[in-house]
Amino acid sequence: MSLLSHLDLIRRIPIFSMLTEAEAALLSQRANKQRYKRGENLLTQGERSNALFIVLTGKARVVVKDQRQREVILSDLQPGECVGEMSLIDNEPHSASVRADTVCDVLVLESQAFARCLAENSSLSYGVMRGLVQRLRQADRKIESLALSDVYGRVATALLDMAETPATGPMVIRDRVSRQDLAKMIGASREMVSRVMKDFEKSGFIKMGDQGCTWIRKDRMPAMA
Repeated sequence: MSLLSHLDLIRRIPIFSMLTEAEAALLSQRANKQRYKRGENLLTQGERSNALFIVLTGKARVVVKDQRQREVILSDLQPGECVGEMSLIDNEPHSASVRADTVCDVLVLESQAFARCLAENSSLSYGVMRGLVQRLRQADRKIESLALSDVYGRVATALLDMAETPATGPMVIRDRVSRQDLAKMIGASREMVSRVMKDFEKSGFIKMGDQGCTWIRKDRMPAMA
């Protein structure tokens, strides 16, 4: 890829949109575009990568494993989102793995160049802080759901987090919802999640649409513990 193409990619990433031409040029010189196959790790729990990763295309998944190798899905990363900044800030190993859920094109930035721009550009620092705060709030909601809700409540919360709200009509999840992935998100068995989803369909809270999408009627959300 040419220097100009790297610069163009950086300019399209929201948190870097406020950089000066010189700052953006510095990052572009220290950037590399990499492609990850489905199932490959961008970064690995317990290791250090010493770089910032920005998803350009595709979808990546943030996961953690316990000592028994049981996996929990924490979140999905969409194009424009970055990961790895926590380890760059505190110099600690990654607390989770990030795995390509589809083929992903990723822009990888050298840590020194990123740290220099972070120190010299308050707007960039604020953008990174906002991203970390949003991630912390998302984690707080997940902890609250896991601690205070029954399985029905946890499944409903996960579905609502995955959904988007069109200008008109009910909420929708456009990608096919995997029962196994839902189970890993909420800490339940696949069989239990399937049972809950069937009950939600009967109540009218969700409706399976064409091509695997899921429609959600929030006004028909069942009362849950």
